[in-house]
Amino acid sequence: MKPVKTLYVIADGGRARFVERGENGEFHTLTSFVSSELHERSHELGLDRPARVKESANSARHAVEPRRDLHLAAKEDFVKAVAGEIDAAHGRKRFDKLVLVAPPRVLTELKEKLSNAMAKLAADSVQKDLTKVPDHDLAEHLKPTLI
Repeated sequence: MKPVKTLYVIADGGRARFVERGENGEFHTLTSFVSSELHERSHELGLDRPARVKESANSARHAVEPRRDLHLAAKEDFVKAVAGEIDAAHGRKRFDKLVLVAPPRVLTELKEKLSNAMAKLAADSVQKDLTKVPDHDLAEHLKPTLI
């Protein structure tokens, strides 16, 4: 019987990495992603100035707020891209089980963006931000999820 390969997806709104546990029990990063909009300012993400609207009763003009916060939209797009990369990794037979590690809001979004097949493979999830934790320190944070 072949051993079960587990992929640990460690993500936040702007960084993600796919981590695998080796035969000796140590973790090592397979792939990492960083959002290109991670450190961008709002005016760099969209228009410099919001659109203007004329008042119907007089000559006053007002700025129109965007419908979505541009930073939140960039984070949502990044989480969607990570979910797509998870599908692609499964298509290449990189894992059998999936463990998701992310802060609560990102974890919820990631679970929503996963396809049904990937959601069924998700064996566990951890609500922590471990994106900046080095590989050699991951074992102590992921002990409850070790499969």
